[in-house]
Amino acid sequence: MDLGLRDRVYLVTGGTRGLGFATARALVDDGARVVVSGRDEKRAAEAVAALGGPERALGIAADNGDSGTAERLVAAALARFERLDGALVSVGGPPAGTIDAVDDDQWRESFESVFLGAVRLARATSAALHAGGAIGFVLSSSARQPVPGLGISNGLRPGLAGVAKSLADELGPRGIRVFGLLPGRIDTDRVRELDDLSGDAEATRARQSEAIPLGRYGAPEEFGRVAAFALSPAASYLSGLLIPIDGGLARSL
Repeated sequence: MDLGLRDRVYLVTGGTRGLGFATARALVDDGARVVVSGRDEKRAAEAVAALGGPERALGIAADNGDSGTAERLVAAALARFERLDGALVSVGGPPAGTIDAVDDDQWRESFESVFLGAVRLARATSAALHAGGAIGFVLSSSARQPVPGLGISNGLRPGLAGVAKSLADELGPRGIRVFGLLPGRIDTDRVRELDDLSGDAEATRARQSEAIPLGRYGAPEEFGRVAAFALSPAASYLSGLLIPIDGGLARSL
């Protein structure tokens, strides 16, 4: 199936590792060019090399919590590739902890980077897009049901889901699509770190896997292929929806 990605350009924040990198890989493999960002400059350079070099990718060290990051990334994409067709907005996960255990500073820092950072990125991207463009938010299964021990995520992710739905209404008349992706237990560094917090990562993984109908954690590549399709022209009538990528974990309709 031709996804229509050849020579299109996408911004992928958090694109130097995990779900972001897997999406960038899927986009590039189908002919797109990408701008990937992450906090570490060395990791950004390594991601570019893995994605095929400067003809296919541009890597930028950036902090999503910085108010100037969104405009800087969009400007860099336009300067290098002279177009922008969409973005995958991935801002990482906030600190783990129950509601009564996380303090005000953790809430403020997480709101700035996870919530407001994502809003800024979507706003800056939408200003540069034309009809046929797409914006995808990487959210979490916590957007629909709380995840034990992730109080901040449980608070912020549903709000971002609402932002995605609102933007779909606002940008739809311009021919721009907006959607959210809800990863469950995907085998990334982040999820492995969360499993480690239990003190017995192997037992936690086994217990979590039993709750998933497919009986296993997902691979980043399985997320990346869905994200690349949803961003592509092949998904031209998908907008305003939240797509679970969780092996059947969420039981809601």
